[in-house]
Amino acid sequence: MTMLLDPKPTVNFETVKAHVHEQLGRADTYDGKGVWIHRCSPAEIEAQLTRLSGMMAERRDLPLLGLTMAVKDNIDVAGLPTTAACPAFAYTPQVSAHVVQKLCDAGAIVVGKTNLDQFATGLVGTRSPHGACENFYDHKYISGGSSSGSATAVAAGLADFSLGTDTAGSGRVPAAFNNLFGLKPSLGLLSTAGVVPACRSLDCVSIFATNACTAKKVMKIAEGFDANDIYSRTRAEITTSNPQPLSADFRLGLPDADDLEFFGNTEYEALFIEACRRFDAIGAERTPIDFGPFNECASLLYEGPWVAERLAAISEFYDRHADQMQPATRQIIGAAENITGVDTFRGLYNLAALRRQAAGEWGRMDIMLLPTAGTIYTIDQVNADPIALNRNLGYYTNFVNLLDLCALAIPAGFTSAGMPFGITLIAPAGNEARLFVAAERFAGAQS
Repeated sequence: MTMLLDPKPTVNFETVKAHVHEQLGRADTYDGKGVWIHRCSPAEIEAQLTRLSGMMAERRDLPLLGLTMAVKDNIDVAGLPTTAACPAFAYTPQVSAHVVQKLCDAGAIVVGKTNLDQFATGLVGTRSPHGACENFYDHKYISGGSSSGSATAVAAGLADFSLGTDTAGSGRVPAAFNNLFGLKPSLGLLSTAGVVPACRSLDCVSIFATNACTAKKVMKIAEGFDANDIYSRTRAEITTSNPQPLSADFRLGLPDADDLEFFGNTEYEALFIEACRRFDAIGAERTPIDFGPFNECASLLYEGPWVAERLAAISEFYDRHADQMQPATRQIIGAAENITGVDTFRGLYNLAALRRQAAGEWGRMDIMLLPTAGTIYTIDQVNADPIALNRNLGYYTNFVNLLDLCALAIPAGFTSAGMPFGITLIAPAGNEARLFVAAERFAGAQS
């Protein structure tokens, strides 16, 4: 549904305005629940259009001219409340997050702030006082989280692209469940200044789009060093080697069958096998890898000391207002009160050892291929068992940020019930270009 408008100054402003209002009208009639926390008012939209008209009159280069953008509500947009899905936490920033400002300066229009798992803690999209965000394809199912509303807004055609965040898979799981491309960029590639932290040392701003072209375009505009973000890195810092173009017979790393987990979802398993065959058809060379170090690393994110980083992000608020948090969110973050400094150093040593083991596996492959999630659940299922089912959804995602990798979730088919399935391509930091090349080849492949 994305309309890439011609950025030349000769574009009629009325065409841009009509596109924006068409999507606003679609949002008015959309019947899915839980997408928005704040939809921009007509006055807020008109103010942005007036600014855009002025930029067009100045003949600025506007590569995102008139494209609409939904923003996860833990990312600042000047003049709009930031709540992180916790009303007691809300504040109204005077300036936009670094990435939001760059995209607006490129011609994008913010249409609203989207729902999320509170404080970006969860992969389900149900942990919000604003209600569970329903999946676009079947409202009984979860949208995935924590960037729930951001994914659903794009899937439903309510925005051309959206911003989320990703610490444990929040920019990938919702993409898979809503048939989208979801980019988890390298750590520090996109500034997190103006983003409410989850785990500050691991957080990334993620991008959702209906196609790889739009996701790549948004990444190119949003990326860049930001001195106001202590974890921001230049491209030269991120890419420590000089990656070569992806060969036609690139090495595709796959775990052994015993390491794959679909939690009883035989259709997702069959779709993953089909995706592997499509890569065979384009000449990729399957390479078996030891998934052990990656799987062990994944467990550190919620069972190790990094939970304490979530508490550090909101400690003052937690001390005064823990009773106003969602129960599951409070349970997860509150567990950090029992983590000691000794636990933290042990976790860091463990991670260093696992990084060394994982590096050995990267010597045998160019790109890793995994299911984005092994299964999908209904909202009722998650509400009945919120912690365990959320853990299942992170099986293939939780290790990526800890190991400083980049990842691209891509659509890979539908079940017989019409629910999307997605796969994820993963590579060492700085290799986003390779991921996009592989995704484009996959899109054109026949199994």
